[in-house]
Amino acid sequence: MKKIRQCENENDEIKGSEDRLGDLPDCVLLHILSFLNTKHVVQTCVLSTRWRHLWKRIPTLILHCSKFTTKKHFTIFVSKILTLRDPSTALHALDLDRRGDIEPHVLKKILNYVSSNKTHLKELGISIHGDGCLVMSCVSSCHALTSLNLSIYPRGSRRNLNYTPTLFPKSLNLPLLTSLDITNFVFCGGESDCVEPFFAFTKLNSLVIRSCNVKDAQILIISSDTLANLAINSSVKKINSAMQNNSTNFPEIKENNPSNFVEIKLSTPNLRSFNFAGHLIQKISGSGLSSVRKVNINDLRQFHALAGHGLVLFSWLLDFANVESLTVTSTTLQILSLVPDLFEVKLPSLCNLKLLEVELIPLYDGSLSQSIEDSMLEKAAAKSCKEVAKLRKAFNAGLVPPAIPDGMVDFLRQNSPSAVVNISTYFPDHFNLKQVEESIKGAKIVKYRSRYAAPGSSSIAPASAPAPSSVSVPASAAPPNLHLCCADKDDKSSYEDKV
Repeated sequence: MKKIRQCENENDEIKGSEDRLGDLPDCVLLHILSFLNTKHVVQTCVLSTRWRHLWKRIPTLILHCSKFTTKKHFTIFVSKILTLRDPSTALHALDLDRRGDIEPHVLKKILNYVSSNKTHLKELGISIHGDGCLVMSCVSSCHALTSLNLSIYPRGSRRNLNYTPTLFPKSLNLPLLTSLDITNFVFCGGESDCVEPFFAFTKLNSLVIRSCNVKDAQILIISSDTLANLAINSSVKKINSAMQNNSTNFPEIKENNPSNFVEIKLSTPNLRSFNFAGHLIQKISGSGLSSVRKVNINDLRQFHALAGHGLVLFSWLLDFANVESLTVTSTTLQILSLVPDLFEVKLPSLCNLKLLEVELIPLYDGSLSQSIEDSMLEKAAAKSCKEVAKLRKAFNAGLVPPAIPDGMVDFLRQNSPSAVVNISTYFPDHFNLKQVEESIKGAKIVKYRSRYAAPGSSSIAPASAPAPSSVSVPASAAPPNLHLCCADKDDKSSYEDKV
């Protein structure tokens, strides 16, 4: 009887809550709908009479081609949305993702609609293969923008790599812009041999640069008193007019030649987060790194690396005086290990390090692998010829260098011995996890957990308790708080999202 009464009470609650969503005022419903893809928003028109025209008044348009079975359906949908939407409702945000060539007449229609709402538009995102000049002309008129995300490739560039990227305007009048994310642009320099494309954005807080190059300049200046988050998601190369005139596309640039990359000068006194993904040959100078608290360095599976790459990375570490969180890949640490006599150097930085995260990535064949073997042989030669012969024999038998170079964790933690160390990987089958454990000096208990597990959870055994931050422990004696995180092998979607 108790179960029956309980079920009756639950049914009454369900009946009483059936129309709770409908009881909300229109402004609340429109706010909720503004977070959904516009295709799904339109589908709410079948719910009831009240919902039939509600979608026409949403202040946000999220138009993603991936939500449609064919590109033709996407084109028809976009055209009808722009026609049927309530013209009295101000458009505050538009996110267009075509993922390929977009028809010129469709692009013009979208940009004209953007221009007609430019006084109210706060957020704009455009990812297309189309006319970049047309897009930038529209963007330059949207002075109320606070967030801008542009990924522009010419039409047909997926089939033909001989194309010229879009020039980024030397100055954009966007006084309220706080977030900028750009992909595949060229910054054009001047007579001073420097280019400073972001100086006009006086309120910029977040900047992301992807696949961008510099033309006719040696130095890329990023100067901002308000910038807090900076991400450079590919090395910034330099090109010149002669290169562009000799070929319809920019010629291939050798990744091992430092002269092919610009120097990035930072004047960002309030920078707190720095992310770099690219070849570790980029020179970064200035005062911007000393204020950073969180750093993420990803070498993008660099196949070719020499000691010079490691020296560049080491120079970055010297500037990270106040970093609290450092995230690197195992190959990044391999490149750092190429620096001659690295462990004999006293590292003056990383004194405030609290968290060190390392992602294990397989070491593929290439000059990097050969450079690591040569470095190990050189260190063995300092001991005895017998050690060299023994190591050569092991390499011939298939010995693979350790995923994390011996002593590297202690080197990074020498000024912060109590820093927690998290190790994760998407390729657990590629590594000898026992060897990884043994390579970390002082590690006794390894904590295995899912990448998505709640903090502190464990599927095997708990990790050793972290040393109190108030106690001074020598680097050689302090066991790192090691957490080995193996991502699920069949979780393909998460890996694709990360890539």
